[in-house]
Amino acid sequence: MTPCSPLRALLGLLMLCLATLARPAPAEPAPPAHHRDGRFQNQYLEFAPPGLLRLMRWRWDAARAGVPRPPQAPTPRVAADLAFLRANAGAGAAMVPTATWIGHATVLVQMGGLNVLTDPIFSERASPLSWTGPLRAQPPGLALAELPRIDAVLVSHDHYDHCDLPSLKALAAQPGGPPLFLVPLGLKALLEDAGITHVVELDWWQGRSLQGVDIVMTPVQHWSARGLADRLRSLWGGWALFAADFHLFFAGDTGYSPDFADIHARFAPRQGGFGFDLALLPVGAYEPRWFMKDQHVNPEEAVRIHLDLAARRTLGIHWGTFELTDEPLDEPPRALAAARRARGLADESFVVTPIGQTLRLPRRGTGPVAGQ
Repeated sequence: MTPCSPLRALLGLLMLCLATLARPAPAEPAPPAHHRDGRFQNQYLEFAPPGLLRLMRWRWDAARAGVPRPPQAPTPRVAADLAFLRANAGAGAAMVPTATWIGHATVLVQMGGLNVLTDPIFSERASPLSWTGPLRAQPPGLALAELPRIDAVLVSHDHYDHCDLPSLKALAAQPGGPPLFLVPLGLKALLEDAGITHVVELDWWQGRSLQGVDIVMTPVQHWSARGLADRLRSLWGGWALFAADFHLFFAGDTGYSPDFADIHARFAPRQGGFGFDLALLPVGAYEPRWFMKDQHVNPEEAVRIHLDLAARRTLGIHWGTFELTDEPLDEPPRALAAARRARGLADESFVVTPIGQTLRLPRRGTGPVAGQ
């Protein structure tokens, strides 16, 4: 070793340290495109929540036109088959897949051994206030006390007709322990402030497995707010559920967008080309179109979503319960029938039911497929 070797070694070490310091730190991954500095946005539409002037124009036009007009008949309802639902709830692997429309976007789904409730609202009004706001036109198809024990509650977004805190609190206090509440990003704090603690919040395409059923949140086109100061502060979305013998999609609230073709493309490999066994799609609260089209589909657009998803069967929801927009409460089924005929679809492929009625559905890969 030459006398200068230690000096050379020291210089080499110093140069190595300088090179390490000069190397840029790994870049932080970019946030998803729908995350916007503490707010959220849609994938295919930059949504601006309606301002006061647009809202006033809508209400002025409605008052001048005398809409919504009274329905020709009340929303149909039947007595729920409580004995069957309770027996089915405890059937485990022998559970028959079912969907029972309770009203608005609230559906009791039994599948894969789970009892699942979508966007539960059992309150008299879809409103933050008990004395004003949209009033329920028909009682729920099942009362809270008549429900089987609920395993999971899916909340699509924070609007009052979909995220009803009194209903959620009652479900959290059910005998046997609370269900798992699955909510979009930004909603967990709202529920926890109300004393609901068994909550998981998810981003689009994130999922959670519950007793062998995979539950994945998906994009839809909508928006969020519970007041003027929190617009777009929480996320919104649909829910895809995958049990071994049944696949379900629940859209919550949505405008028409390419999101549904994306959902089908993403999940087609695991579905073996069969699509969803049942889709729960909104068919009401759509007029006037200049005000509602970006946030609420009409029946013709709901049929397009049914086709985009390649659903075997679809149940139309979000109608006949709360008077939210300008069409009569009983118009959506008539408009849906016309939209089905225009597309050449069989009547049984996309149905509406009375409040309280239970659809008993074939397990995956069995039974006839509703005509496309």
